[in-house]
Amino acid sequence: MADELELLRRANPVPSDDSRFGEGPLGQEAERRLDHLMARAGDERRPGRSRFLPGRTRLGPRPRRTRLVWALATTAVVAVTATALLLAGPSTTPAVAAPHPLVVRADSAPVPLDRLAGRAERDAEDGSPRLRKGTHVQTWSMGMSEDKPPITLPVERVVRWNADDSQTELVVATDPRHPGRPVLTDEEGGPRLVDDGQVLSEQTFPPSWSDAPPQSPPPHDATRLRDYLQEAQNIDTPLTTHELLDAAGVLLNTWTLGARENAALARLLADAKGLRSVGQVTDRLGRHGQAYVYDGTGYRRMLVMDPVNGAVLGLESTVTVDQPEWGVEAGDVVDYNAWIR
Repeated sequence: MADELELLRRANPVPSDDSRFGEGPLGQEAERRLDHLMARAGDERRPGRSRFLPGRTRLGPRPRRTRLVWALATTAVVAVTATALLLAGPSTTPAVAAPHPLVVRADSAPVPLDRLAGRAERDAEDGSPRLRKGTHVQTWSMGMSEDKPPITLPVERVVRWNADDSQTELVVATDPRHPGRPVLTDEEGGPRLVDDGQVLSEQTFPPSWSDAPPQSPPPHDATRLRDYLQEAQNIDTPLTTHELLDAAGVLLNTWTLGARENAALARLLADAKGLRSVGQVTDRLGRHGQAYVYDGTGYRRMLVMDPVNGAVLGLESTVTVDQPEWGVEAGDVVDYNAWIR
């Protein structure tokens, strides 16, 4: 695998110091968008075929402007392939770690999102904890192809920014036998591996001087945060609720929000249309949260928020219609993010 990665690096058509690509490494959301973009390119060559939700609204919005470092993107594709190999032996079928959809507790009472936003605003009065650049996130993403069953790839990622504005990123494949078990801890000043993880990549990136969202610090009032997220998504029109959820994921994959930013995001979500409160869930890291659901055409998204301070804990996407040509059934989880403070 090392030889293939080295060939990819040498084939990079854009130098890493090119001014057009000075915004840092390809982020998790950008990788997902690139995957959708590549799928659409393949669909144009095969009329009538779609890699995801054929004939229906896709889970991610069509990007208006794409700025990608293609060598890093290609390396990410190789890393996904490596994950599948790491999770399965050479003579076995790929290990499947597909999680079941989160289940709402039948005896729990829904908490209106407006009330939760009020809690977040009260919690933010002392301004603690403060905003911190960097993220710690555990994800489950379904990989699909036409000739193989879908597999879910569990990955944990820690990004830390240094005093000189450089950043380090550690990506680990989690053990599919224990979905939801954290593989990385961040004790005593840095991430530490535990036994059931395989390192996919460990990289240090040079400083990024971009002052555009999401690299610039997010504001801590809802009106300005809405504009910030719209710019981060390169969308010229007001964000739909679906686009707002995507934008929240981009934000949380770049920053660990402080109390005031949590409150602003909670208020912004409370003002969004179509998010309905459904009750309490226990997320895949064992945390209790309040769940809010947004229903689209052919998919459902569940937002999980801390019932005490209104922080976003997770975001789950499931399909609601069978797609037999891809081996996907209604209720399958295709994407899940759990953010860890």
